[in-house]
Amino acid sequence: MPVAATSPAIAAPKPLWSWKLAPAFIVATSAIPLFGFENRLVGYPWLVIGLVVAFVVDRELMRDLGIVAAGLIVVSTVSVKADISWPNFFLLGFVLSLAVAVPFVLDRYVFRRRVIRFPWRSGQKWQPWEKSYLFAVPFLGWLILPYYFISSGAYLNWPAVSETSEVARLFVGVNAVGIWDELFFICTCYVLLLRHFPVLFANILQAIIFVSFLWELGYQEWGPLMTIPFALLQGWIFHRTKSLTYVIIVHLLFDLVVFLAIVHAHNPGVFPFFLIPAPQ
Repeated sequence: MPVAATSPAIAAPKPLWSWKLAPAFIVATSAIPLFGFENRLVGYPWLVIGLVVAFVVDRELMRDLGIVAAGLIVVSTVSVKADISWPNFFLLGFVLSLAVAVPFVLDRYVFRRRVIRFPWRSGQKWQPWEKSYLFAVPFLGWLILPYYFISSGAYLNWPAVSETSEVARLFVGVNAVGIWDELFFICTCYVLLLRHFPVLFANILQAIIFVSFLWELGYQEWGPLMTIPFALLQGWIFHRTKSLTYVIIVHLLFDLVVFLAIVHAHNPGVFPFFLIPAPQ
């Protein structure tokens, strides 16, 4: 009976450089054409090349990259551009749920391991810096996000909402995707990559996938200047805290300001507490 892998991190130190980085980089960067440019004709072959190279370099790496690839393929079957129409609302919810479920099932029931887990409780008390960061996140969001959305015009990537039902769907959608981000990019992609690479490289690789997805979602123009640090910080914080609950709280605080900023940009005068006025 195979021995279950009980932890995403390997005790033995990993070399800073290895040939494993080549296939991992190829698989991670396949997210750029798949999500950034929505070009499956380039993204799928590039993804397959990464898995073939992984097969040659390291079979265990190929398994883990194959799990990541399965999730990427599921997500790529639909557009993740912000669309809160009722049919797309449920379709996207189903597909994103499937993108988390498929890697989990492959890891737990096909390969009979326990690498992909969702550690809601770390068993540790929050440190002072963790508590302070929970106040810093919404403040930084309040300071940066309205300026980003309005000055870049990126708010137009989200639908203009005014009806109660539309506002509610936008709120639920923004927060649901925020939770999904942590389940997929951190608890799935990051922990699988962490089995083979040092924290720095595993975090950079997951951030490539994370930011590519956020670009398609609507964080375009100079959005990557904001989303790249955010993705890297989320990976690093999860590594430090081992708490999915904490990183989700951080993400939801940030997404609350995202929601308010988008509504503000589309509806002048609704939220007068932002520094930059909404376009008239």
